[in-house]
Amino acid sequence: MELIHTCYRITDIDRSVAFYTALGFEERRRMPIREEAINVFMGLPGEGDQLELTYNHGVDSYELGTGYGHIALTVDDMDATLARLAEQGIEPERPPYRLREGGALLCFVRDPDGYRIELIERS
Repeated sequence: MELIHTCYRITDIDRSVAFYTALGFEERRRMPIREEAINVFMGLPGEGDQLELTYNHGVDSYELGTGYGHIALTVDDMDATLARLAEQGIEPERPPYRLREGGALLCFVRDPDGYRIELIERS
């Protein structure tokens, strides 16, 4: 068995693609689903299509619910990553922090639909 991708619904394809591109993802392809929706597949360089963003025509918002937590990405340099994201208007929820002494540096950003993305600096 292999986990191949995560899917969630978005309200604006261009904003979401720009956000995930800023995080280092590449748009791979768009797949229309009849007249109902468009799936946008994105992945990190050298990896498969890890993220499926679904845009449903005519839907303006979604309830995030209480079950969704976040997806996590590793970064080589938290300060450089946050500086690069800030240039595109993406700010962390709060400054980077460690859960425990000696633990990894982490912080969260939110995508255009409010989904949380955890950034974890590699040791």
